[in-house]
Amino acid sequence: MNTYSDYLKEIEVRKAQGLHPKPIDGSELLTEIISQIKGVNNPYREDSLNFFIYNVLPGTTSAAAVKAKFLKEIILGESVVEEITPAFALEQLGHMKGGASIEVLLDLALGNDMITAEEAAKVLKTQVFLYEADTERLEEAYKAGNEIAKQLIESYAQAEFFTKLPEVEEEIKVVTYIAGVGDISTDLLSPGADAHSRSDRELHGQSIFEHNKDMQKELLALKEEHPDKRVMLVAEKGTMGVGSSRMSGVNNVALWTGIESSPYVPFINIAPVIAGTNGISPIFLTTVGVTGGIGIDLKNWVKQKDAEGNTIVDEDGEPVLKQEYSVETGTVLTINTKTKKLYNGDKELKDISAALTPQKMEFIKSGGSYAVVFGKKLQTFAAKVLGIEVPQVYATSKEISVEGQGLTAVEKIFNKNAVGTTPGKTLHAGSDARVEVNIVGSQDTTGLMTSQELEMMAATVISPIVDGAYQSGCHTASVWDDKSKANIPRLMKFMNDFGLITGRDPKGQYPAMTDVIHKVLNDITVSDWDIIIGGDSHTRMSKGVAFGADSGTVALALATGEATMPIPQSVKVTFKGNMRSFMDFRDVVHATQQQMLKQFDGENVFQGRVIEVHIGTLTADQAFTFTDWTAEMKAKASICISEDETLIESLEIARNRIQIMIDKGMDNDKQVLKGLVDKANTRIQEVKTGIKPALKPDADAKYYAEVVIDLDEIAEPMIADPDVNNEDVSKRYTHDTIRPLSFYGGTKKVDLGFVGSCMVHKGDMKILAQMLKNIEEQQGKIEFNAPLVVAPPTYNIVDELKAEGDWEVLQKYSGFEFDDNAPKGLARTKYENMLYLERPGCNLCMGNQEKAEPGDTVMATSTRLFQGRVVKDSGEKKGESLLSSTPVVVLSTILGRTPTMKEYEKAVDGIVLTKFKPSQKQLVSS
Repeated sequence: MNTYSDYLKEIEVRKAQGLHPKPIDGSELLTEIISQIKGVNNPYREDSLNFFIYNVLPGTTSAAAVKAKFLKEIILGESVVEEITPAFALEQLGHMKGGASIEVLLDLALGNDMITAEEAAKVLKTQVFLYEADTERLEEAYKAGNEIAKQLIESYAQAEFFTKLPEVEEEIKVVTYIAGVGDISTDLLSPGADAHSRSDRELHGQSIFEHNKDMQKELLALKEEHPDKRVMLVAEKGTMGVGSSRMSGVNNVALWTGIESSPYVPFINIAPVIAGTNGISPIFLTTVGVTGGIGIDLKNWVKQKDAEGNTIVDEDGEPVLKQEYSVETGTVLTINTKTKKLYNGDKELKDISAALTPQKMEFIKSGGSYAVVFGKKLQTFAAKVLGIEVPQVYATSKEISVEGQGLTAVEKIFNKNAVGTTPGKTLHAGSDARVEVNIVGSQDTTGLMTSQELEMMAATVISPIVDGAYQSGCHTASVWDDKSKANIPRLMKFMNDFGLITGRDPKGQYPAMTDVIHKVLNDITVSDWDIIIGGDSHTRMSKGVAFGADSGTVALALATGEATMPIPQSVKVTFKGNMRSFMDFRDVVHATQQQMLKQFDGENVFQGRVIEVHIGTLTADQAFTFTDWTAEMKAKASICISEDETLIESLEIARNRIQIMIDKGMDNDKQVLKGLVDKANTRIQEVKTGIKPALKPDADAKYYAEVVIDLDEIAEPMIADPDVNNEDVSKRYTHDTIRPLSFYGGTKKVDLGFVGSCMVHKGDMKILAQMLKNIEEQQGKIEFNAPLVVAPPTYNIVDELKAEGDWEVLQKYSGFEFDDNAPKGLARTKYENMLYLERPGCNLCMGNQEKAEPGDTVMATSTRLFQGRVVKDSGEKKGESLLSSTPVVVLSTILGRTPTMKEYEKAVDGIVLTKFKPSQKQLVSS
């Protein structure tokens, strides 16, 4: 947007879409608007005033800098605007939260006009988004004897920016709205197909409930009927927010049901209230905290027990549930923040203290977690300058230390990376921890939101604490359309300037790399002691411990190099028995989920916890298949425990791939990638010499549960089925229905196959090539009875396949091969019965560009089986996405149906699908 006339044209276009003018972030347009404000007879003056006051994005946007400068002129009397008094100008600066506004406020507070300085100081005492340049300036003024600087630092030391905020209201009245029965995916709240619009909050808000206008009208009607209450969105008989953290999902819920953050910043709402029978998905709950919202575990349906305490099941073997209390749409409830209970009138329904911990109450009071994080940092700075102990203002961090109890792997990592804890104290699960972050990842459909968050928290450069950070282009890899061309180069430039390694080079010196973000993060993680934060739920590394996060938490990690969370409990997973030769490791992954649910009477003990999987002998590439799927297990994170030799091999692979990135010219001025190579070499030597062996838990560590997976029980390929026609709606589209191949009797029609996503590695591509050769040898030719779409995760894999001859095999049988010099400009809507070799990236798994045809039955290696994600319903048939191993997918497309066991065993004859076997070593520290 360059000129006011362009802006007016865009406004008319948006008006036709039922949208307000887009918030202004560019300096050129705002400069023209200010010029029109100064012209008292300008015909656009009134509108320009409204745009200036109410429609400019704050923080470090170029528009914010222009706005702050003009407000300063008004305060100093250099410009006179009748409608904006100096006092009103100061009020607006206070709502701009950081960046140029802080610089202007410091100019005024440290200036010679004492009246103005005092007024500016009042506003500054409410601010928390100060960075090193700001605090250094303040400290210098304090040391020079400036009285205002002294006042400010003393105020910051007492955290008056927090203590003087209004207390959280004792009673919060809510009215329920059931958004769905069963697990609710974040796709319902922020559809993947609308990823391009996430940074345009009002436009993206129209996508809530997957554009279901009837549901949107119901919600609006409920709000109108209950103007004094907040709407609480509910997942009845399910978990809210499964699938991904998706800040845009929380933003949408807040936009429709939350509270306005500032009258001068449009379409940014906070404090949504959400709930689920089985609680909130862990990473989604973190996102709710970013906005100062409340997430409630209702437990309004419970399993029935017999006299002996055994779960009562129905004829299908499913637990019988009883409704403890109703939350049907329109139910008025009360959240009491003092008693920490949920009430219906005077009747107590549920203790909800877990939703209202002291730390979460601070988020609610502050309007979100950012303000608390930055507030603590600012208070620490001020106390240090004054030479005093930090006054106890914020809730004390819970520190749980159990004498004589060993540490799980995640407890060890958190203790190593913790900051601000009691010196010498060992922390166990349940402790609140502030930890340094080693690796950060941002992906392209949430990256624009991350860049906005960084602008709004006034951050300009990556924290020096972070070892490495990467901005991917994988979610928009399939189709280089007009939306991508408009958004992605701008994102890449911002992130490159900020200090990240970027998949696309803003200078054009290396070719676009659309590698899947999780695979890149897995490669640039070069220590098993690392903590990784990534803007995607599948940030699940097989080295270190990784947490999927919303775009805001990613921004916070980039800006501060830290993350804050309780140390999670762990569930230990080990293996026994032997794998059959025709089983794939993907089958082990699915069997783990199936056997766990069976062992624990249908209770998902993985949910919200860390899965510590004693993988032992699999390298990080292959082990990633397990850690990646733990998002579908609803785990918070996962950790692989490896033998020393396996870890060394994994680190060598990672180091060599980082070197390839360097050779391609992807390193930056700070030589971040070279630093990672050096770190990898150091870690390899530590393990080889025995100075610091591979990470292992203590033998006497305490786990929430221990699961033993019997490989002997896995007799045939295992398939995760969305069970789209289950009479119980709540049991559809979960990842818990795991079925053997024989269930389908070799007769279920398959309309499309997909081999790709973060769940596959180089070995899967080699299996595909070998299977095609096998089948041609057996049948004399290769004939596809359903389309097969193949998307390798990374360019490194493509290059390695080319060097080893496998890519040539795939080319031989393909009818389409991606061309980086002429990427697709339109998403494919029809598929022919042939093999498609697509560009590395997410492709069908993401559902935002390419999709299967409506009503298709898809057999895929990917991770998501939610309704509408990979395939939409048609008028005649529900679309369904069955998830399985590469061999099953390939054979299903050759046959056009699910194979029989005999057909399957014949097709994989002689192919080594996996070398996994349980470790024979004690993977614990004595």
